[in-house]
Amino acid sequence: MLTIDHLQASYGKVQTLWDISFEVPRGEIVALVGANGAGKTTTLKVLSGLLKPQAGKITLDGEHLEGCSPPDIVRRGIVHVPEGRGLFPDMTVFDNLLMGAYGTPATGRRDRMDRVFAIFPRARERRQQLAGTLSGGEQQMVAIGRGLMADPKLLMLDEPSLGLAPLMVAEVFRVIKEINALGVTVLLVEQNTQHALALASRAYVLEAGRVVLSGSGQELLTNDDVRKAYLGL
Repeated sequence: MLTIDHLQASYGKVQTLWDISFEVPRGEIVALVGANGAGKTTTLKVLSGLLKPQAGKITLDGEHLEGCSPPDIVRRGIVHVPEGRGLFPDMTVFDNLLMGAYGTPATGRRDRMDRVFAIFPRARERRQQLAGTLSGGEQQMVAIGRGLMADPKLLMLDEPSLGLAPLMVAEVFRVIKEINALGVTVLLVEQNTQHALALASRAYVLEAGRVVLSGSGQELLTNDDVRKAYLGL
């Protein structure tokens, strides 16, 4: 579905991605894991068009995406839920969700909203509440729901469990599994390595802007280097 070949990117003169290659097959959950500064968030920014690559190829179903604008990439089916949620705090939950459908055809929006409310019943209950008054976990659910309102083929999630209580972390990962079961492919960036690898069909370990390990989630969970470096075992 999504193929990344020899991707390079930088912030000004500081290069952060060096020759990154990986694949996201249709229907799977693929995880990118690694320490802070490994290049995980930068990779998502490049894939969503927020940062232009210096070199390399990005193809979605055979169509090249290098040079496409963020709106074009969303229209092609890639939706990015950023770290930090990025909600509009002075807008209601309902209006935040509706913003996710901006630029999409009006036909089907109600069905998508109903689907989001089915996945997130709390969002339905609080649809007229200002987003900024929600708890961190509730805000994360609204951010994911807003991404779903764009009807993505591929949903990219950046650190969805960051800063959440353990019970809410478990709920976030349950929801990701449910979304994937509905047919949405997921690219997950996550520092909670154990949860991410347990959930993922396949995973890639990034270090200093390079892919240093890859395999199924279960294979990496039992890899001695991964266990020592990221699981504390």
